[in-house]
Amino acid sequence: KADNTLFVKKFNKDTMYVQIYVDDIVFGSTNLSLCKEFAKTMQGEFEMSMMGEVTFFLGLQIKQMSDGIFISQSKYCNELLKKFGMEWCKEATTLVSNSCNLDLDEKGIAVDNSKYRGIIGSLLYLTASRPDIMFVVCLCARFKANPKESHTKVVKRILKYLRGTMNVGLWYPKGVSLSLIGYSDSDYVGCRLDRKSTSGTCHLLGSALVSWHSKKQACVALSTAEAEYIATGSCCAQIL
Repeated sequence: KADNTLFVKKFNKDTMYVQIYVDDIVFGSTNLSLCKEFAKTMQGEFEMSMMGEVTFFLGLQIKQMSDGIFISQSKYCNELLKKFGMEWCKEATTLVSNSCNLDLDEKGIAVDNSKYRGIIGSLLYLTASRPDIMFVVCLCARFKANPKESHTKVVKRILKYLRGTMNVGLWYPKGVSLSLIGYSDSDYVGCRLDRKSTSGTCHLLGSALVSWHSKKQACVALSTAEAEYIATGSCCAQIL
């Protein structure tokens, strides 16, 4: 029915997971012998090399420790700042000002949209390990068709915030309960252009964050309760 990328093998009381992305493969198991058997089988079928314990995968830095796993994109974040000439910028303690209300700014000064889109695209990839920047990056992405100086100012502040938080990432502790917990919220008529609300959700397995998103709702909510119901609906769909 679909092109599977995650494969699971259960053998007695042991489990093995194999994650495939194009020609990159990450695998692990509760039993080391299953990993060795899989590696031997794959190398017998295909021309491939073993890179050892995973430390870097698709731009994600993975640090495995005795009490858990830490995933970050500090190297990518540093390269992003260098690419857009912000590696020595002044740090910002917050992502955006409380008084900031972005709109089309039709009378504002136009800027190079290719550079603006480049920054937005790079930041969107960074949200793979940085849920803290998700809302503001998605908000700025709404103006990539015709960006103005006011939009660029907000995007640069995101980069300044990243300058001081490059080593922030996701922590997955060992031995936590696997209870699935979901949270949802919405900002009622938060968009100044079409008066639509934005849904935000996140999901945790125990204390480990595994899924998150921030997205403008498809319809205009007529009350705060309706906006919350739409956000809760998308949260429940992701849980299922």
